[in-house]
Amino acid sequence: MTFLLTGQGRPFTANGFGGWFRERCNEAGLSQCSAHGLRKAGAVIAAENGATAHQLMSIFGWLTLKQAEHYTKAAEQKRMAKSARPLLMRNRTNTESDTPATEK
Repeated sequence: MTFLLTGQGRPFTANGFGGWFRERCNEAGLSQCSAHGLRKAGAVIAAENGATAHQLMSIFGWLTLKQAEHYTKAAEQKRMAKSARPLLMRNRTNTESDTPATEK
């Protein structure tokens, strides 16, 4: 399926779309933005929302797992780090029942 067409009614090539998008970003004063950046942001969001590597491959048209796993592994590490943060906190309100038997 083609969703975006050139001014002549033809599908964009990858380079053609990148150039067109660059011009629109520059016009909007967003010179730091790019079509590739938008694609990368979409992959990050999808992975952080639980998309599998194969789902990312389908969405973004990647042919190998390598690119998709870059995003899913990063998202999984972020989830694991967030869930592990409390493990770094020292228990400041130790009670008798919290003290291991070897310390009693």
